[in-house]
This record gives sequence, C-alpha cells and structure tokens, in this order.
Amino acid sequence: MSMTIHFEIPADDLEQAKKFYSELSGLKITEVPGRTNYLLITTTGKQAVGGSIMKRQKTQQVITNYIYTSSVDECAAKVKILGGRIVVLKKVIPGTGYFAIYRDTENSIFCIWEENEKVQ
Repeated sequence: MSMTIHFEIPADDLEQAKKFYSELSGLKITEVPGRTNYLLITTTGKQAVGGSIMKRQKTQQVITNYIYTSSVDECAAKVKILGGRIVVLKKVIPGTGYFAIYRDTENSIFCIWEENEKVQ
C-alpha cells in the first residue's frame, strides 16, 4: 500500500451535495457517462486525489478512502494479521481493477484498490 488515491462522499441529495462542495472549494464535479447516482470530483495540484459523490446506500455510510495496493489478495491477508476485518470481499470492476472493503482496528471503513485494466 502506498497512498490514498480516491475518496467517495455519500449523499442523499446528489445535486445539493454537488452545490455544497463545488461552492465551498471550487471543485469541478461532473456526471460520469453511463453511471447514475455517481458524480466525479476532479481535484488539482501536484498530489491531487480524485473523488466522487455517490448516492448514499446505508444510513450510517461515511466518506470512504481508497488506498492503492499492488495486490488486494495480499492486503486482505495483512489486514487479518493486523486485527482488521473484511467487510466486502474482492470485487471486480471490469476494465479497471479490483477492490475490497475493510474495517480497521478502530472500526473505520476503508477500501483497497488494485488497478488492472485487463480484468473482465
């Protein structure tokens, strides 16, 4: 693992959240072609991190950070050893890569992302 590469902000009202974050920070927020209930946040700067606003799926859903790894499988084993728990097993995003969702030792949720454009 090396760095946070993406974040997701859950929202009940996507347009209201878009207005809030774009007016607060000047972030560019756009629709993602072919996806509903998901807006892309474009950040700028030397170490910019991309993000999104998505339709809230659960009442207690919070902002989730995605951390890059070279292997979701290896990371899952390490999470267990360190006392974390797997929440969602490895999933495929065709043409993009893999992700899995975990809880750390403090009960916070985070995702691990493995890029692989060849996966179907």
